[in-house]
Amino acid sequence: MKNSYLTAGTNLPQLIKLLRRNPVSYHPKYLLRILFLLQSACWSSLFGYIENRRFRKKIEASPIPKAPIFIIGHWRTGSTLLHQIMNLDPNMSTPTLFQVAEPGCFLTSYKYYKPIMKLLLGKNRPMDQVKLGMDEPQEDEYAIYRLTNHSPLERLVFPINSRYFLRNYTSFVPEGSEKTKWENQILNFFKKLNFEEDKTIVSKNPFNSLRIKELTSLFPDARFIHIYRHPHEVIPSTMHLWKIVQKQNSLNSNGAPPSVDDVIDYLDHFWNVIRQDLSSISSENRYVLRFEDLEKDSEKAIKDLYSYFRIPFSDIFRDNLESFRQELQGYHKNQYHLTTEEKEQISKRLKPHMEYFGYL
Repeated sequence: MKNSYLTAGTNLPQLIKLLRRNPVSYHPKYLLRILFLLQSACWSSLFGYIENRRFRKKIEASPIPKAPIFIIGHWRTGSTLLHQIMNLDPNMSTPTLFQVAEPGCFLTSYKYYKPIMKLLLGKNRPMDQVKLGMDEPQEDEYAIYRLTNHSPLERLVFPINSRYFLRNYTSFVPEGSEKTKWENQILNFFKKLNFEEDKTIVSKNPFNSLRIKELTSLFPDARFIHIYRHPHEVIPSTMHLWKIVQKQNSLNSNGAPPSVDDVIDYLDHFWNVIRQDLSSISSENRYVLRFEDLEKDSEKAIKDLYSYFRIPFSDIFRDNLESFRQELQGYHKNQYHLTTEEKEQISKRLKPHMEYFGYL
């Protein structure tokens, strides 16, 4: 499933809204993607109707999940690794690739999609070598985009110019009456995640870095983990990420990958907002983790995290973590090259943050 995977799974009414309000290129490549999305939307709508009839009232009556954990931080800072590790804890639950791909109908459609998605899914993510699978952890922004039509991913799929698609965003939260609808969709999705089993939900979503206040309002006992990494690694990796994802998902030819300047500016904005908003919540509900520490000794890093949040670190989790570490021994990270001038530029413009995080 190499093309249009971000939008596939959107139901038909939502897809029509997106197509009506956004520019589309009538090149055969994009028309084929739209045809694929239309047939996908029909199936999602059908299963969504069935699911709504069967479970809507029960889901609405379900309690809001208690004390979810939100992993935040800029893209390419190691949040995926942390998400994968915490999913190894039998007391934790992470949104899966299938749940975020079919957020409106995953309770009823799993068995029907399973044989198809096994054929369509690649073994690894397109931007790196992280394992893909229907039941593997995945970030819930993909569900938010499909359910609400209010996500910056819309501008990635439907670029309006050749600038970085995040360039004009200072917030990832809609305003007015749309905000209430958006919040209700998020609550409903989280209730569905806990519908069949009551575990602590661990969400990993970089976009949530600019939604800390809103998430704290929705989940008053929510906990946040901010993972950070050296910007010399983050910036070129982010550029590569969006170049690949936009190429495979855009529905017009307007877009362009971000520049070093673009990513520096947005990383600066991210860190400013995260540091400010985290300071406004209780210290017992926020934790800051350095990726290099997680990479060096994952067991110690996780034990320190669990101890801080007073979460039991079970023997089963320890064994699962050790098996996972063995699996990762053959994993090779992507290698990127920055010029001396680019490194100097990054260090100069992000100096306050790099000093704060101990990189200078």
